[in-house]
Amino acid sequence: CALRRRELAEVVMDALRHFDGGRYDLDCAVVMPNHVHLLARFRDGTTCRGQCTSWLHYTACELNRRLGRRGPFWQGEPFDHLVRSAEQFEHLRMYVAENGPRAGLPPTDYLLWRAGD
Repeated sequence: CALRRRELAEVVMDALRHFDGGRYDLDCAVVMPNHVHLLARFRDGTTCRGQCTSWLHYTACELNRRLGRRGPFWQGEPFDHLVRSAEQFEHLRMYVAENGPRAGLPPTDYLLWRAGD
């Protein structure tokens, strides 16, 4: 649960927001103590797989450097969904926003970001 540490969660959130408005439009993201959820629309020329690989590689290297360790940081296969309707988008948006409270975590143990907040 390394991402419970605020400074490490911020590394991940900063990486997710880095190309927001360029490669993709990030709607919301939550960094939980041991996983991440986000909702984004990828722009032309950017693939979900390619961008996820970029996020995973950069954050793993940076987090391992800060933790003084090496090797894999994230699980081997990320889990993604293609959003097919406005209703599904709203459901997933609420899921991301409510992930920390639903897990019973205090706000200090997760990092939530939403566009427009």
